[in-house]
Amino acid sequence: MTEQITTRNPATGAELATYGVHDETGIETRLAAAHAAYGEWSQRTVEERTGLLRDVGKLLTERREEYAALVTAEMGKPLKEALAEIDKCAWNCTVVADAAPGWLADREMESAAQRSWVSSEPLGLVFAVMPWNYPFWQVLRFACAALVAGNGAVLKHSPNVTGSALAIEQLFADAGAPAGLFVTLVLAEASLADTMPRVIGDPRVAAVTLTGSERAGEAVGALAGRFLKKSVLELGGSDPFVVLDDADLVAAADAAVKSRFGNGGQSCIAAKRFIVADAVADDFVALLVERVGLLQVGDPTAPGTTVGPMARADLRDGLHRQVEASIAEGAVLVTGGEPIEPTYYAPTVLDHVRPGMTSFDQETFGPVASVVRARDDDHAVELANDTEYGLGAAVWSRSERGLAVGRRIRSGALFVNAMVASDPRLPFGGIGRSGYGRELAGEGTREFTNQRTVFVGGAS
Repeated sequence: MTEQITTRNPATGAELATYGVHDETGIETRLAAAHAAYGEWSQRTVEERTGLLRDVGKLLTERREEYAALVTAEMGKPLKEALAEIDKCAWNCTVVADAAPGWLADREMESAAQRSWVSSEPLGLVFAVMPWNYPFWQVLRFACAALVAGNGAVLKHSPNVTGSALAIEQLFADAGAPAGLFVTLVLAEASLADTMPRVIGDPRVAAVTLTGSERAGEAVGALAGRFLKKSVLELGGSDPFVVLDDADLVAAADAAVKSRFGNGGQSCIAAKRFIVADAVADDFVALLVERVGLLQVGDPTAPGTTVGPMARADLRDGLHRQVEASIAEGAVLVTGGEPIEPTYYAPTVLDHVRPGMTSFDQETFGPVASVVRARDDDHAVELANDTEYGLGAAVWSRSERGLAVGRRIRSGALFVNAMVASDPRLPFGGIGRSGYGRELAGEGTREFTNQRTVFVGGAS
């Protein structure tokens, strides 16, 4: 391994660690080990596989402070949020371990057969391309589903969270996974054009899952299609957060700040476009700005910090260009709008945003809230659906109108009087340019299986 990846602390710019990149020999060695482990693992019962997940969950709880510190150091989220991420991973292990035997059980079906059913059988190796914004959660939600179904797991993580990737690999090994069942490929970004077709096209790789940007989804989805591999894509979002004129404005504003500014705004399911009824827009904006003013930007390891740095300086600079473009297009800057060195961005509220403006049409992946004013319910639905994305949607109302309006919005998830969030017990995914397929729950676990029809006829 000659090439190297160096990770840096975004809050300080200091180097954290340097890792060797896997060359062709390293890739082959790891794929071979994973495939061999899969061959043995796939023959175990679901009940045996759930034991591994329970042990992984226990280790996550025991090591939560260690892992949270690593997450904060590598991508900058406040330590409190990093601890919550690790806790959610442990919870997911328990949920999947408890429910997977039911999710994967044979399903008896009526037919002309003497007996017929559908069985959920493992596919092989699942190759996962994962993002930096939730370095443990994104990986654990894929891995639990893939492994409990009897597959092997191969991870390609974002370079800036390489330490987290290797820590997760060691986590599964320490929990007793067969050697090679979960492996990480450390790949150089400059060589991905060569290595990604090599890995995805490998006959031992049966399926591909990606959480990331549209551009990454297009590239990986195209490769999966070329090699006829099953794929699941969870991409970006420009989620509408609709506030009707009969909403509880205080509750909505509290949830708005949590949804938009949690994880520094770097979340695909964060509320991004706040579509507010004209009649209550001024009051909502005042409540929103008041709460944004209470956010504490600073050292993510400090107890009082609520907004840490963005993960990289280039991402921060790109967000600032989007804000500047939106203001030039007519949006009103209410608060924030300033980059802070080395990689911070001041929590920002833009008002009077309209379709055609940058912050309406594009995903803003950072601490920027865009308020869009709606004439009535029909206009709110029109604005919410004026996007190529379709991940989540939230609607706030004290009446049944909330659900009625929400049903007219196109999205993979609808939350009424609650902020959009993933839950291991519920399927998660989007439509349109937010991707396809589902993660979590029974639907997500069965994505990585062969839904095999078994037909047993009468004796001849």
